Amino acid sequence: MSTQVEGAAASEPAETAETEVEIKESGRLRLRRFLRGNATQLGILAVFIAVWLFFIAMAPETFLSSRIYRAFMSTVPFFAIIAMPLTLAIIAGEIDLSFPSIMAMGMVSFVLVFQATGNVALGVLAALVAGTLIGLLNGVIVVGLGIPSLVATIGTQFFWRGAALVILSGQGAALATARESFVYQALVGQWVGRIPNQMWWLLAITIFSWLLLNRHRFGAHIYLIGDNVNSARLMGVNSTRTRLLVFAFVGLAAAFGGVLASFHTSYFWPSLGEGYLLQTLGAVFLGGTSVFGGVGSILGTILGSFIIGAIGAAIVAIGLTGFWTQLIYGLILVVSVSLHGVLQRRMQ
Repeated sequence: MSTQVEGAAASEPAETAETEVEIKESGRLRLRRFLRGNATQLGILAVFIAVWLFFIAMAPETFLSSRIYRAFMSTVPFFAIIAMPLTLAIIAGEIDLSFPSIMAMGMVSFVLVFQATGNVALGVLAALVAGTLIGLLNGVIVVGLGIPSLVATIGTQFFWRGAALVILSGQGAALATARESFVYQALVGQWVGRIPNQMWWLLAITIFSWLLLNRHRFGAHIYLIGDNVNSARLMGVNSTRTRLLVFAFVGLAAAFGGVLASFHTSYFWPSLGEGYLLQTLGAVFLGGTSVFGGVGSILGTILGSFIIGAIGAAIVAIGLTGFWTQLIYGLILVVSVSLHGVLQRRMQ
């Protein structure tokens, strides 16, 4: 009897040791899975930290001042808001290059309604509806007619830019009379501390886009379509409806971004949006979204947006001329797309 008790007592430490080893191995396995599953997000986070430390080291007086960050929060949302749904579109294997013109057409709708009614809220609503409809039309051309989105949206970009110029005869519109309205202040005022309200709108749209992409079946459908549209259809995914909604979302965000940018300066020019094409695409691709579709993240895009938004200020603060800005934007775009291409071939 005593021998059995002693044997049982001796086996308990051995079983405990085996359990501890299993727990450690399980923890390591979970860590490896986490690193593999979030490699892109962790990579862009590391790049963001490295770039920001470089900016601080090269221009400490600028990048250690709170004023520069308030400036970023005022200007980055104008294109970062569009970059969120554009990320979804590119993950789905599509692209929309007409968003700069949609920004202008949204504001054309605002100007026409505001001049007719004097109501800022109705003007903003008209802008958002116009942007959504134009985005939906892009989707119909791409999905319904089978025209590649790159070609289709280049064409619609020229068309809607021309429409904005023709409707307003190339003339701008002052928005000073709208500054005192509640809607105007809600969009670009400063209600919480000294943080511009457009930053809060960016935060809200970022959270919504992240939830849509990662916590809703709509986001799962986007990934499936971008990875293989035929397989997605076999799995019961309505690829037509999903892609139409994505294009509509891009149009809605573009119109909203155009409203914010115009309200910020209290003036609208028909050329609105022309300077945001490279910035927005650079933010998306630098953030880890693959041009081939099926891969991307909202976290990467928001980090990429602030890197892109800071480049212009960093170049001037370091002592270079502003002419370097376009060169670096283009370099980032080419390098990002090339790296994604190399990584995807290696994964295959």
